[in-house]
Amino acid sequence: MKTDFKTIDENHKKNELFSTKNAKSRILILAIFTCCIFINGQSGPDFTILADKAFQKLYQNPDDCISYSQSLLISDQNTEHKIILQNIISQAYAMKGDYVQSVNASAQKDDTEKDRDISYFMQLFGEYNLADQYQNLDLYNQSQKIISSLLSDTKLLKNESPKSKITIAKLYQLQAINSAIIRNYSTAFDNLNKSDQYIDFHNEENRMIGFENKIFRASYLMRQNKYNDAKILLDQVIINLEKESHQPFLSALAYENLSRYYFLTENYKTAIDKLEKGLLEIENLPYNNLKSKIYESLAKTYFALHNDTKYHEYNKLYLEIKSKLDSNQKEGIRYIVKLVETYQNNNLEFQRQNQSKKLWLLIVVLISSITSLIVYFLIEKRRNKDLKKQVYFFEKQKKRERPIPIATYHKEKQEKIIIDRTAEKDSNKISKEKEIEILQKLNDWEQSDRYLNKSMSLSTLSAQMGVNTKYLSEVINNSKGKNFNGYINELRINHIAHLLKTDPAFLHYKVSYLAEFSGFSSHSAFTTVFKSVTGMSPNSYIQEITKNKMS
Repeated sequence: MKTDFKTIDENHKKNELFSTKNAKSRILILAIFTCCIFINGQSGPDFTILADKAFQKLYQNPDDCISYSQSLLISDQNTEHKIILQNIISQAYAMKGDYVQSVNASAQKDDTEKDRDISYFMQLFGEYNLADQYQNLDLYNQSQKIISSLLSDTKLLKNESPKSKITIAKLYQLQAINSAIIRNYSTAFDNLNKSDQYIDFHNEENRMIGFENKIFRASYLMRQNKYNDAKILLDQVIINLEKESHQPFLSALAYENLSRYYFLTENYKTAIDKLEKGLLEIENLPYNNLKSKIYESLAKTYFALHNDTKYHEYNKLYLEIKSKLDSNQKEGIRYIVKLVETYQNNNLEFQRQNQSKKLWLLIVVLISSITSLIVYFLIEKRRNKDLKKQVYFFEKQKKRERPIPIATYHKEKQEKIIIDRTAEKDSNKISKEKEIEILQKLNDWEQSDRYLNKSMSLSTLSAQMGVNTKYLSEVINNSKGKNFNGYINELRINHIAHLLKTDPAFLHYKVSYLAEFSGFSSHSAFTTVFKSVTGMSPNSYIQEITKNKMS
């Protein structure tokens, strides 16, 4: 059975998002740990040793890391030491997928300590940690704004101290992740190269950042169909990790990425072997995000081998752990919004400095009302519904690889907008500029295939884009001509219809699998929506495609 390499590669994009959540978490601790050595005159070798041990436990077992770090917190009264330890605990929870506890741990503050006793660099890390938390929760737009602000800080970029270099290396790494999210791989590679320039490889912290960058680079190469280059890089990472002290998380992450090479080249048995090696590294450890990806990859690989027993076994494990992670992520999003509001209400001193303006803008994006005119998009009534839907659908399939730019789209609709806007002078309507911004974000999101996620909802998409839910809904209704459910369902149908047309292997799949693959909760729902979008049932569409290929 042939496999659509490009499609499978896109379906694995979540692996990179997972790498983002966990790899960045650990490097944050590295930067903070390095920072404490240089900026606090009271930081002695004893705490350096203890913090290093806590950091090592982060890679080996998050639960042990949390217990050990909490025991240090009890006796250590140094403000900066407490910040370092709290961030280690926070990232340990993030690696477990417990985002509520992660946000809570990073937000803890001893009221007896005064903000003025905390150095500028540690305050800077407070904002950096907020960006890190946003990335843990897939809120990439919010995270990117903070990271861009930090990278524009000349005070930081001009500092040649080791603590600054390791921080800049991590910031460029995060910028690479943000670029890859929107498929700007050239910029992603450029940022990874800049990150490498600040790494000296003379200590464990720098070596770990180097490993992370190589894994990210291999993942992006894979998404560009440069499979052999990615494999060479991952093989090298695994060999080098074997020379290090036991690193179960990094080893499992490398094996999971390497398995994708073998899957994409249809060497399914070797792919399973790599996945099992990765799972063996963390099977008894609470790295739940990584386990989720390994379970999912095992299920897909066994499905390709037509091993229904193994497929259902691992798919069940994947669905169980993914459900818990999704639920915790939604709670984490709500919690971090409250956290940001608390920061603003308490008027922390760091917010009163120049950096406060950036955080305030972020809060405004999350909680303020957006005013302007509502754009109406008129939908032409159609007769002979099913026949016209079929003609329209096949025409749209031909143009699917050539999306209309938002600016062009808006220009073409300008006359209709002006007509509909004559009676819409109310200041509560959405502005033209904001509409274009939201439409551009929707266009980027449509290219990411994240709409295939079963848990995707209007509120989740709103949080990811940093857009008010009400106005996001209005823009979708007006510009797409349908509500959110209709919009995302049509994206899913267009996606699976394109695969059926371009990859012969999908013509042999059961309709129930096509429904699950494209993000629908049931066979019946998929069939109903498929007919409403294309004008024909899935089986009829498959027959039509098969007939055309034979003729």
